[in-house]
Amino acid sequence: MKLLIFIAAGAGLLVGGCEKAADGVLPASSAKGRYAGIGHYAPGPLWAQVTRSAPKNAAAARLDDDEQIIVVLDTHSGEVRQCGNLSGHCISLNPWSRSLGADQQAPLPLAKHASELDAEAAEPVGR
Repeated sequence: MKLLIFIAAGAGLLVGGCEKAADGVLPASSAKGRYAGIGHYAPGPLWAQVTRSAPKNAAAARLDDDEQIIVVLDTHSGEVRQCGNLSGHCISLNPWSRSLGADQQAPLPLAKHASELDAEAAEPVGR
């Protein structure tokens, strides 16, 4: 009987320690790291064509040695970086480094509105 109570109490502690929001979505990690992982992918043939200075050490990995590209977000600046796993070469994208043009700010100018497209679709064919 004591063993059954011990197992039930242990299971309760394990389940009680799980973090889960009411809507079923797990809360964001409380880690305060600067870089957040976005994902990774295999490099395409053009990755090795990126020009950069050759490493001083002949044994050092080159771009064509990379097997994976790791994509991370700098949570302080919003910059996105994609880096080779062996060469360490990184390319960055920071869309927040300059302001958006007038044609990229809401509300956007439209050639036709949704209601106009709906009206055109409802018109009989051949008219």
